[in-house]
Amino acid sequence: KKASSILDRPLSKGKNEVSLSAFAFLFSELVQYSQQRVTNVNDLERRLEEIGVRIGERVLDLLCYREKSNRRETRILGILTFVHTTVWKCLFGRAAESLERGTDNEDEYMISDRELLVNRFIS
Repeated sequence: KKASSILDRPLSKGKNEVSLSAFAFLFSELVQYSQQRVTNVNDLERRLEEIGVRIGERVLDLLCYREKSNRRETRILGILTFVHTTVWKCLFGRAAESLERGTDNEDEYMISDRELLVNRFIS
């Protein structure tokens, strides 16, 4: 039998979930690691944002490959809907609560989720 590509395999075996304690530990270590390498809050925010962007790009590439036959959406509403449903389900186990257009600017959208997993670990 031909071995499947690593991109075709599930991210984890079983229920396709990571335990909450493993996620909390990894998230905590990532924040602590970043805190030790900066001198102020602005640098910490920038560093965490950079890490998040790199992780997000990889997850997006993987999901686009799996879900869209390696074809990327080019319309902004299509991209946001894909993030709101498919990407959110992959990362947090369910779709985000809402995708809303901003009232101030026509090209401003907000994805809302009151029970975002990472907020559990921020005090």
